[in-house]
Amino acid sequence: MIEQDAKQVCDLISSRRQVGVRTTVAIAGPPASGKSTLAEAVVQSLNAQQSSAVPSATLMPMDGYHLDNRVLEARGLRAKKGAPETFDAVGFCKAIRALQSARHESFHPMFDRQMDLAIANAIAVHPETPIVVVEGNYLLMNSDPWRTLEDVFALTVFVSPTLEELESRLQQRWIKHGFDPETALQRAKNNDLPNAERVIRDSRKADLTLSQNYTEFGMRYAL
Repeated sequence: MIEQDAKQVCDLISSRRQVGVRTTVAIAGPPASGKSTLAEAVVQSLNAQQSSAVPSATLMPMDGYHLDNRVLEARGLRAKKGAPETFDAVGFCKAIRALQSARHESFHPMFDRQMDLAIANAIAVHPETPIVVVEGNYLLMNSDPWRTLEDVFALTVFVSPTLEELESRLQQRWIKHGFDPETALQRAKNNDLPNAERVIRDSRKADLTLSQNYTEFGMRYAL
């Protein structure tokens, strides 16, 4: 199924390629929806189709723009990490907009889940790479600063399983991080699921919506 979904997105990207500017694609959805795995598969597929040393596509995850834990602690937001206010949203939106017409190599942060922090300048975007696939929870949020990217995206994709499926995946995610099932469920319900509901409620309609409501896929996507 992931291969079919990736192919569908790649075909749409081909039909939306922009002339003279970089083609920027948004893959959005709530936490544990599967957007990250889909975005990775799309970029891999696009790069497998080209023969030059310059990548056809580069992945830009929004998670690299998490505020540092020290900043979150100082603001009383550590327990809400992952909510919209725990990101450098303005900096992220400016960086994505700048990529559309950049003619020089640029470097961007990448979030390390194991270390629970962003690593500066870990993603390089080649000046001749024609496609950037951006993935993140809040890309289609109908509020500032997120909506300032509306005219940047040539294609938007929204991945949204049911809330019941998301709850199961989020619980499994926390179990993988060493928590017992009850604690894992509470962590999911206290922060992750409210964020998921907010994403589903406040995101504008995408060009393509994928539900991904089946167990085997969900287990793969929850990690």
